Amino acid sequence: MFELFILMMERVGLIILLAFLLVNVTYFKRTLLSRETIPSKIRLVVIFGLFAIISNFTGIEITDNQIIPSHVLTYLSSDASIANTRTLVISVSGLIGGPFVGGMVGLIAGIHRVIQGAGTGIFYIPASLVVGIVSGILGKRLAKDYQFPKATQAAMVGIVMEVIQMLFILFFSGSLKDGVMLVRFIALPMILLNSVGTFIFLSILTTTLKQEEQAKAVQTHDVLELAAETLPYFREGLNEHSCQKVARIIQHYTKVSAISMTDNHQILAHVGAGDDHHIPELEVITELSKEVLRTGKMTIAHSKTEVGCSHPDCPLQAAIVIPLLSHQKIVGTLKMYFTDPTHLTHVEEQLAEGLGTIFSSQIELGEAELQSKLLKEAEIKSLQAQVNPHFFFNAINTISALMRKDSENARRLLLQLSTYFRGNLQGAVQTTIPLEQELDQVRAYLSLEQARFPDRYQVDFDIEAGTEGYYVPPYAIQVLVENTIRHAFGNRKTNNHVKVVVRKIERNLIMDVWDNGIGIPEDRRVLLGREPVKSEKGTGTALENLSRRIENLYGGDGKFQIENRPTGGSHARLAIPIRDPR
Repeated sequence: MFELFILMMERVGLIILLAFLLVNVTYFKRTLLSRETIPSKIRLVVIFGLFAIISNFTGIEITDNQIIPSHVLTYLSSDASIANTRTLVISVSGLIGGPFVGGMVGLIAGIHRVIQGAGTGIFYIPASLVVGIVSGILGKRLAKDYQFPKATQAAMVGIVMEVIQMLFILFFSGSLKDGVMLVRFIALPMILLNSVGTFIFLSILTTTLKQEEQAKAVQTHDVLELAAETLPYFREGLNEHSCQKVARIIQHYTKVSAISMTDNHQILAHVGAGDDHHIPELEVITELSKEVLRTGKMTIAHSKTEVGCSHPDCPLQAAIVIPLLSHQKIVGTLKMYFTDPTHLTHVEEQLAEGLGTIFSSQIELGEAELQSKLLKEAEIKSLQAQVNPHFFFNAINTISALMRKDSENARRLLLQLSTYFRGNLQGAVQTTIPLEQELDQVRAYLSLEQARFPDRYQVDFDIEAGTEGYYVPPYAIQVLVENTIRHAFGNRKTNNHVKVVVRKIERNLIMDVWDNGIGIPEDRRVLLGREPVKSEKGTGTALENLSRRIENLYGGDGKFQIENRPTGGSHARLAIPIRDPR
């Protein structure tokens, strides 16, 4: 048994070595991160199926409880058995990919084992199938709060799966006496080493992915700083001067070989490798960029041929090209180039995608600022001016603080920040928007505000079904909620409740915002909505602008009022007639 133990250690070591090499392959990591999709499941079945076949080939032949020396087992006699790491591979495939992947790998492994034994040992097929499906089910349950089960849990699953395999061998390998003798000889080494191998395999996997998550967190922090630095230049719009500045900032933070930016027709900036022929003012020269401008989809090139630069000495070997959008229209591209294709990893792809979203929002912000100069309604201009840069940088600082502790939550808040500013931009050029869009804007604002002050405010929504499609003035509810958050509770840090209620009454849409705050002094309350009421936390123009917009849009049919509640706190109400969108 000791000799078998040593030989099994070698086999388990081989699988662990293959696992270490595998998790450092970008293609495999990308497959793991998208393992819930059908194509990824199929790829996992192929990968682990090959592992299982290798386990069969490298197994240890046992005849009459004697180890038969061999290197590669291509054939087994009918009276021979095999000790191998097949169950380890099947268990890991189930833990990672779920019942489907585990079951299919088990089926492949079992069928190959029967072929290897010249048609004997048919029971290995159902045994391997059961191991794969059960490990997949357990993996799903144990990974409920994590990407994968913990390594210690995986080891326990490995033990259980080996026990299942031993039970099949015990009852189906021939006579019960032969089964008992074989299990006594191989059970302890296989159960112990395969469970340890499962533990190490999952440890390698989770450690590698955690390192990648940490890298993402660091990158996200850099992205936030990058966004703050590029915002002033994108406000100028896409031109040669602004894009040159932006490209240098992006290259400084991302460390890629080159950064290029274009509009729909020509190169506006190129910083880094290849700047001798990727020259601003030239037309877009790579087929890759032309394809992105045509399709509007992020495209990745892993070779010089795919990059499509016609210059014979171009050093650019790989690229990510991201479309830049404004109001759902393609206005240009951002290109991240690599002179070494191996530097283009899944992390860089996600970074590029995030930058594209942020920069598109910043471009829209710049365009909106230019358009706001031409808007006729003073109220729209005033509200656009209230896009508070302090709120923006407070949100950035909040997200930055979350980077190392909770990168997934930081990513979610970054998307909410994008939603918030996108809503502000759209509101600056539209007279009315769907209520659903307005509520999305409010929720994005609240997500950022509650991240800064956890558990300080409780905001509840009571929206009548069917009202989401009705059109309301942009910022209508947001102004009321933001005003309540900023002024209603003073310095009180707990028991701060806000309720947003929307109802359709006859042909009117009624929007109420209630709070349990400290109320409004009467001398100030009577002025709200009529004239600016300055305070320590604001200029007091938001409610006045909102009231005037309601009056301009709906005349006497629109109402705005704010009052103190007898039980404490205040109540603001907007009433507008239901009309077709304008």
